[in-house]
Amino acid sequence: MISAIIPAGGSGKRMGGRTPKQFLSLGNEPLLAHALRAFERAPSVTEVILVVPEAERDRALAEVVERYGLKKVTKVVPGGVTRQDSVRHGLREVDGRSDMVVVHDGVRPFVTEELIEASIDAARKHGGAIVAVPMKDTLKEVNAGGHILRTIDRAGFWLAQTPQTFTRALLTDAYRKADADDFHGTDEASLVEHFGQPVAVVQGRWDNIKVTTAEDLIMAEAILAVRVEVKR
Repeated sequence: MISAIIPAGGSGKRMGGRTPKQFLSLGNEPLLAHALRAFERAPSVTEVILVVPEAERDRALAEVVERYGLKKVTKVVPGGVTRQDSVRHGLREVDGRSDMVVVHDGVRPFVTEELIEASIDAARKHGGAIVAVPMKDTLKEVNAGGHILRTIDRAGFWLAQTPQTFTRALLTDAYRKADADDFHGTDEASLVEHFGQPVAVVQGRWDNIKVTTAEDLIMAEAILAVRVEVKR
């Protein structure tokens, strides 16, 4: 059995307006609905735990889960102050029969079932895997004064995305060690790395963007338009 945890919104961040970003409209549907639909279609995923700010639980249930008929969403639970806290809350709610956990940002609307399944396959082989893309821009190290210290060879540098998938036992142990060490990571892979376990990388997609700014939303509308055109 495979469970997915979808943290969406953290402590309720908004993109310059009143609407939390996970509820912003993309092609007349909430960003969150796009992300969840991919997990609804992914054949290996059994259940989805949606993690949202406490104040948005009813809205997420009514305007996203129920409205779009997302049957795999079994629980909508309150998030924490940080992403790490929110995923921890979701991990506590995972079905006891699950042996694998997939974590995905609720504001990455263009994840595909193929990416989800690829991350699951890699995690089965290696214990943990993330989706990522190789860096294609020149990488500069800059000091506090805004001056370049050096140019770094970008070969070997990748940009992490989600989904990030791990055996349930490994992710649970990584969270226990992080709590014991008071370690705060930026994603699940960083916690597993801190635990001392290697994490595999699966080739991602450049259109698997995270919508965090107004510019991202404009880009997302363009990506959606291309996808709709391709399907015609």
